This record gives sequence, C-alpha cells and structure tokens, in this order.
Amino acid sequence: MVGSLIAGIAIGLLVGLLVAALYVLWWKARYTRAVRLDAVQRSQAVTVGKVYEQLMPYLPAFQFNPKDARFLGSPVDFVVFDGLDDGQVRRVVFVEVKTAGSDLSTRERRVRDAIRAGRVEWDELRVDPGAA
Repeated sequence: MVGSLIAGIAIGLLVGLLVAALYVLWWKARYTRAVRLDAVQRSQAVTVGKVYEQLMPYLPAFQFNPKDARFLGSPVDFVVFDGLDDGQVRRVVFVEVKTAGSDLSTRERRVRDAIRAGRVEWDELRVDPGAA
C-alpha cells in the first residue's frame, strides 16, 4: 500500500515536471520570437533615423542652404551657419533631426537647454608647431 502511494507521488511529480518543462519551452519560444521581432523593428527604426539625418539637408523640409550645414551626428545632428555660403553668417543654428514620435535624449535636452540659456561661447585655440 505504501509502495503504491510512493509510486503514485513519484509519477505525479514526474508528470508535473514534464508539464512544467514543456510550458517553459513553449513560453521561451513564444517570447524569444517577440523579443527578436521587437529588436529588429527597433533596429530598422534607428537605421531609418540615421538615413534621414544624413539626407535632411537635401529634403524640402530643411529650411537652410545645405552648403551652410555641417553634420556632427552627436550630440546634435547639424550645426548650420546660416548665410555662410552667401558670405554673411546671420546666425548659428543647432539642428536635431527626429523621426516620428522619437524624443530628445537626456544629452540632447541638456545641450538644447544650454543653448537656450545662452551658455554658448566662442573659444579660439592657437597651436605653436615649434613647441610640439
């Protein structure tokens, strides 16, 4: 009697472990696919954003002369020397290109805030080739 009870418990445990293992495998396969799909979609969105960053000066929405724009990429996408090609710089504009609903990163917001607060300076460095 005790032997059959122990055998029943052992069989129950084995069946439970088998069901749990199958569930874990099913869950892993399901969520691995979802995570991979999400990663691919995010990668595509980043790639599209990078392409737009490079092409923006040549698109109709860009309100500056493309010859006045200098691509940086980070922490802002462009610095535009508005009027440089005409020989008279009217203003210097920092441009960040965003696609769809993407937001500014923390670093981009900090740069924007420094510019808006007027914490922008000109610095000139001179190098003496003979001293090197």
